[in-house]
Amino acid sequence: MWRYFLAWFPMVAIAIANGLVREAWYGTQLSELRAHQVSTLSVVVLLGLYMGWVIRRWGPRSTAQALGVGALWLGLTVAFEFLFGHYVAGHSWARLVQDYDLLSGRLWPLVLLWVAAAPYLLSRSR
Repeated sequence: MWRYFLAWFPMVAIAIANGLVREAWYGTQLSELRAHQVSTLSVVVLLGLYMGWVIRRWGPRSTAQALGVGALWLGLTVAFEFLFGHYVAGHSWARLVQDYDLLSGRLWPLVLLWVAAAPYLLSRSR
């Protein structure tokens, strides 16, 4: 599982780069909500490409391992989001939780669902 732990770090870089593109490019042309929606969909695609590469390279040996990788990546992602978001970026806890509100058009939970499910789904498609 160590290699999957280490493979998670480029996912952070992908997400940060995706956010920087949003802020520098289309975020100025769209509403804040629409920019986040576009950004969410683009990060799902980008992460999917990267996770697909990881799974092809180091395919999980079992369904249990694939599910474990998804759980690991989900836990790391949520921990990073809240710890980095609050203690480094300075966002309030309420602001961070706001991104989970699907009813208000926030799509962040879809990223988390994808990160959790992708190792299993991608390993099944191999």
